[in-house]
Amino acid sequence: MSGVAGARRRKQAVLRRVTVGVLGVIFALPLYAMVEFTTRAPGGGRTLDTWRKLVDFPTIDADYSDLKDGLIASLGLTILTVLLMLVLLVPTMTWVRLRLPRLRRTIEFICLLPLTIPAIVLVVGLVPVYAWVTYFLGESSVLLGFAYVVLVLPYAYRALDAGLSAIDVTTLAEAARSLGASWFTVMWRIILPNVRTAVLSASFLAVAVVLGEFTIASLLSRTNLQTAINTIGKRDSQMAVAVSFAFLTLAALLLFGLSFVGSRQRGGPRRGLRLPWGRPSPSPSPRSLDVHQ
Repeated sequence: MSGVAGARRRKQAVLRRVTVGVLGVIFALPLYAMVEFTTRAPGGGRTLDTWRKLVDFPTIDADYSDLKDGLIASLGLTILTVLLMLVLLVPTMTWVRLRLPRLRRTIEFICLLPLTIPAIVLVVGLVPVYAWVTYFLGESSVLLGFAYVVLVLPYAYRALDAGLSAIDVTTLAEAARSLGASWFTVMWRIILPNVRTAVLSASFLAVAVVLGEFTIASLLSRTNLQTAINTIGKRDSQMAVAVSFAFLTLAALLLFGLSFVGSRQRGGPRRGLRLPWGRPSPSPSPRSLDVHQ
């Protein structure tokens, strides 16, 4: 039996390596093609002129101002969308779990509904809304954050729902309230630290959606990173591909690095727990540890 199990494990290991290798090739080929295209010289051979221009900020500011405006707009959109998404979803989902559990399915349906609606249909409904937004607040591209919140709801909801399902929200909230914590303290000092990983996951899913969104910004005649790349591509296709590759690589590295956030080691001596309203609890004594063991 041990020989059969060992052979099975070896086959599974080979299958995993083959699967990862095939997926790696599928992802690497487009990236290689992008690098190959951006290093082509007009007369043949290779050149790094496109990449030199990409890191030459005075040249970017003078010749590719669309890229600068789109990047600034996308950064503002990212911050506004993430903040609105967290302020909207985290308290709502927590309150529904605590007080209105019968509405969980309704909230889930509402949050997942944008997945079934094409972006072009959303734009048709958003046009009259943004006519009033423009009238009262102006034409800033950052105001697209209100529309982007709708786009990121399905992904953010799933991430936050998984985090809230992993903890006993009712017990934590009732324990904190019985010890005198306000509802703001419960949310800020009890719930959020326990769903930190889920909040980070939802936030960076939102970042990925916002940085890659093109349809709504284009049809509403607003500027973001993708519309800027599209505009540059009509004049300098190599620069457009280089910008796409650079931001794709940065986004991948960012998401890879953030996968390690929140995975702190929990070993080591405990120095006592700090209650959310400021009084530190006494450190466990060796005698009490012996009793519990």
